Amino acid sequence: MISLKKYLDSNRAEPQRIAPLVMPAPAGPGSATANELGRGAAPLAVAYGSALRAMGAASLDACPALGPELKQNLGLLAEAIVPESSAEAVEATQTIVEGRLQDWGRRTAAHYRQKTAEVRELLLVMAGTAESVGERDQRAAGQITDVTARLKAIASLEDLTEIRSSIEQSALELKTSVDRMAAEGRQVIARLKAEVSGYQTKLEATEELASRDALTGLRNRAWVESQLERRLAAGAPLSVAIVDIDEFKRVNDKYGHLAGDELLQKFAGELNSASRTTDLIGRWGGDEFILVLDCGLAIASPQIERLTAWVCGDYVVRTGSGTTKMRVDASIGLAERGAGETMKELLSRADAAMYLRKSAGRGRAGGSRR
Repeated sequence: MISLKKYLDSNRAEPQRIAPLVMPAPAGPGSATANELGRGAAPLAVAYGSALRAMGAASLDACPALGPELKQNLGLLAEAIVPESSAEAVEATQTIVEGRLQDWGRRTAAHYRQKTAEVRELLLVMAGTAESVGERDQRAAGQITDVTARLKAIASLEDLTEIRSSIEQSALELKTSVDRMAAEGRQVIARLKAEVSGYQTKLEATEELASRDALTGLRNRAWVESQLERRLAAGAPLSVAIVDIDEFKRVNDKYGHLAGDELLQKFAGELNSASRTTDLIGRWGGDEFILVLDCGLAIASPQIERLTAWVCGDYVVRTGSGTTKMRVDASIGLAERGAGETMKELLSRADAAMYLRKSAGRGRAGGSRR
């Protein structure tokens, strides 16, 4: 990845081409203002943020199982890039991006290696099963051919006692051969079922992991959207709530991203505890979460008020200097599905309701969180 800081530093001697991201103060009459010097850097910062979002979107096609996590991480970094960002800030962000991309690349490669190994192993099992069935059939065919030859030989016998004895012996051998075939067939089928069941369990475990947000453990956005689409298609009453942590960026800026991540984890845990078992809960992206409730506003509104009071309050998180207690409030927008309304329209109304509540300063406070 090209160093943006080096690019900016190399162009500081040519302000007419691109101005530095660090805004200098005016030097006196006739000098360029800070706004004029920063005017060239702002589009570059915006373009860099757009590039991060585009890489995140592309990761969904590259690896659907791990792409959502990278998209969220790059989205958070893109939000931190603003037109006023200094070159040093952009360089620091670039270092984080490179680390995230390298880590994601290694985990994606390992993911596909594991999938390839599992498919290869399953194919080998199926091939071995087919081979054993073929051997069994060949063995049984030989036994039946032998019995048939004996039955033909009976026709040339003249002693009735010998004929009867030969028929009984041949019938017994034939029955034994058929019984053995049936038993071996059941064993082969049972073994194959057990192997396939094992791989089915692995597949379900992988799908379960892919549906989870890597940081909080809640369901990810893609999974929630798929479930929401199903519920909308079923036509049952439902409401959607968008939850946004107030002033979360200040936590990252003041205490660092590790403290911010821990706060997100603890907030997600409280959100999960305060929700009903029938509610769908997921991380929507960044510091936003989503709830899908299988009821209308009459039941959803008091539930959301109770949930707001529960998740808001004091949280204790670790920082570089130890631990710190911080006050956390959240704004929640609630919307009930309308007749014939699409998922996009419903989510848009819930999002608008959340921002309306945030602008009104109506995030509620609750008890202490540890």
